[in-house]
Amino acid sequence: MKKNNRAFTLIELLVVIAIIALLMGILMPALNRVKKEAQNITCRAHLKSWGLCFKLYTDDHDGKFNPGWDVGETGLWMNALKSYYKNEDKMLRCPTARTVVNNTSDLGTFKSWERTIATPAGGTHTFVSSYGINSWTNYMTQNRGARELVWFWRTTNNVKGHLDEIPILGDSTWHDGWPLDTDQPPANRDAFGTGDKGSTNEIQHYCIDRHNGKVNFTFMDWSVRCVGLKELWTLKWHREFNTSGVWTRAGGIQPGDWPQWLSLYKDY
Repeated sequence: MKKNNRAFTLIELLVVIAIIALLMGILMPALNRVKKEAQNITCRAHLKSWGLCFKLYTDDHDGKFNPGWDVGETGLWMNALKSYYKNEDKMLRCPTARTVVNNTSDLGTFKSWERTIATPAGGTHTFVSSYGINSWTNYMTQNRGARELVWFWRTTNNVKGHLDEIPILGDSTWHDGWPLDTDQPPANRDAFGTGDKGSTNEIQHYCIDRHNGKVNFTFMDWSVRCVGLKELWTLKWHREFNTSGVWTRAGGIQPGDWPQWLSLYKDY
């Protein structure tokens, strides 16, 4: 019996390659969406764990949050909660923040910040993270410059309003921030970068396009959810924060008033 040793012709081989390329073109966007959603879910899982850490801390301190800048670097959340997250450093970074910033002017949307601070036991420790606390939660005992003591939440006790509207910790280009309802949005996706930017426009640390027009936050009721970038101006960052301020629909903002990169996202 005669064997058939017929091989592929060049045309047939090119057709097979074209079909494979077409299938890859169809599958790659879907795989990319799946990857991003997996990163988003992992980020929310990290923040759920942080919510538990903050709950345990406040339970152990009569409802009080960490002192933060009331005592200086040793009171920052990374130090204060260290015994609760047990050096699980992977909890400190969103999966989308794959690299570390090189300096305080570096762009920070998909990067983790880095800072060396004093520790309560003495010495220093270098923390690398992509999350930042709402510093208005700190248990302050005095004004901090123009930041009035009466604005601070300080404790979970006797809090009026919806706890699920008070942000605690979330996606950020720096370890802390002091948002005000008059803060301007960033001019572009990476306008604010990282580092200490003073006391104005600090909401920009959190207004980063890390999860398709949203960021993830844990709230004072210890829940975790995605927050639209424009929604940031409607959250109750501090006790006197105007949630119907100039950058909200209730305050009269129009879609065209936003920087172009934000104009495509949902209004609040």
